[in-house]
Formats: sequence, C-alpha cells, structure tokens
Amino acid sequence: MNGKPGESTSYGQLHRIDRRLIEVGVNERLAGMSRFAVEFLYFGIKESRACLFAGLFFAAVILTPKSGVLGLPRYDVLLVAALAIQFWMICARLETLDEVKAICLFHVVGFALEVFKTSSGIQSWSYPDFAYTKLLGVPLFSGFMYAVVGSYIIQAWRLFHLRIQHHPPYWMASAIAVAIYANFFTHHFIGDFRWYLTAFLFGLYARTTVVFRPYDRDRQMPLLLSFVLIGFFLWLAENAATFLGVWHYPHQLGAWATVHVGKWGSWSLLVIMTFTIVANLKHIRRLIHVPE
Repeated sequence: MNGKPGESTSYGQLHRIDRRLIEVGVNERLAGMSRFAVEFLYFGIKESRACLFAGLFFAAVILTPKSGVLGLPRYDVLLVAALAIQFWMICARLETLDEVKAICLFHVVGFALEVFKTSSGIQSWSYPDFAYTKLLGVPLFSGFMYAVVGSYIIQAWRLFHLRIQHHPPYWMASAIAVAIYANFFTHHFIGDFRWYLTAFLFGLYARTTVVFRPYDRDRQMPLLLSFVLIGFFLWLAENAATFLGVWHYPHQLGAWATVHVGKWGSWSLLVIMTFTIVANLKHIRRLIHVPE
C-alpha cells in the first residue's frame, strides 16, 4: 500500500492539501501581475484554511435556527457544534497537545470576561435566549468565540511559515497583555486606559514585523497592522452575530444597529493578548527573534 497511514481518510486528504499549500517550489518565471494574482490567490486559500475552526463555528451560528434543533436550544446546539469541531481537529492532528492547552486557556479567559461583562452590575451585552448550558448567565459556547481566534493564529503560523522579527522582550509583551486584559475589567471602575495602552503598544512593537510566505517568497508587514486587520474581521463577524440575535448590546434592543466601531479596537487588543499566549508555545518561540 502506497502513502502514509490514514492518507485515504478525510484527515489524510486535508493534510495533503496542507502540504500542497506549504511545500511550494520556487517559481522564478512568475512576475508582475501574474505573480501578484497567484500570491493573492494562495494568500486567500491559506487564510481560509487557517480559519477552519472559525469558519465551521460561524457556519453553525448562521445555520442554527433561533428556535434550536430537535428541541435543543440554540446556544446548546452551538456548544455541541463547537465541541464536535474541536474534537475533530484534535483527531485530525491539526492541533498539537500544547496548542489545545493554549486554546483551552483562551476559552477560560474569554468566558471569565463574558461572565463579568454580562453581569447585572455591568450589562455591556447580554444573551437573551434560554439554554441548559448557561453558567452565571453566559452560554458555555461563548468561550469558543475567543478560542477560534487562538486557533486561527496557530494554524496561520504553520501555513504561512510565520516568523517574527524584532519582537519585544517576552516579559514586556506579557506585562502589556495582562494590562490589556485587566483594563477590560477595571475601566468600569477606575477609568479606561486603553488609549494609553495603545500608545505604549505602538512604542513596544514599532520595529516588530511579521514575515510570512503566501506562495514561494517571503513577504513582511508591521505586526501591529496584522493585529488591526484581524480585529477588523472579528468586528465584522460580531456585527453578523448580533444581527442574528445570538447576543446583543443595549443599543440593539429596539432594532438592530451596527456594533460601535470602537469594538474594532477592543478586538484588536484582544488579538494582541491572544498572540502573546501563542508566542509562548515552545515550537513557536524558536521562530521569534528577540533582539539582545
């Protein structure tokens, strides 16, 4: 029998697709608009592949009726779907044990934030529907909305051969990540310091670039720009989710309205926090250059 064990399964087919995306030979004949078109196409395919968890989960959000499925409330259906997707990705060996541990941490961190933000004293947003799997007023599936961000970063790291140049010292990056997370809580009591944190981030990551390979050549961009772009797409996804009534903000109670553009900045800060956790994984640290 030819090929590696399991290559005839859907798992093996997905790994073959990944290898075709990653193991691309150098094509010196490509130039000009042809090169741009091919690189843009591969970039889009790799981005879609990196968003596998997020895409499947968001599809479940769109396809699950508000009334639920077979008597099971919508939020419970979404939890089952999220667990099934995560289990499948582990079985398919698309994530390592260390990566799964990091994703679980994202889940816990996100769920704790959800509990606080939806509490009776804060009420930043709310989940209006009934669910058997609500804990402290928050459906358990909500933690996966944060976990999918971590999954995306982990998958993109491998598919794009990501490397980080001029990353700040780990202790400084970790300290600002903790401060970002703390500010999500404390700004309700002692003032919002996000703009001070943003200014500090601009200084801390001013020289940091991310090197990525969409096709056969390395490209680079400022790391901060990538955070902002990811935050923008998360903001768009949040608009879609609130439009579907999965959760809503106080200003959306009468009729749906777009999520405040300021949430784009909040998502970008959350991405930085998530990136910092991923950057501490053993197999990723070796791809990060920290100047002496």
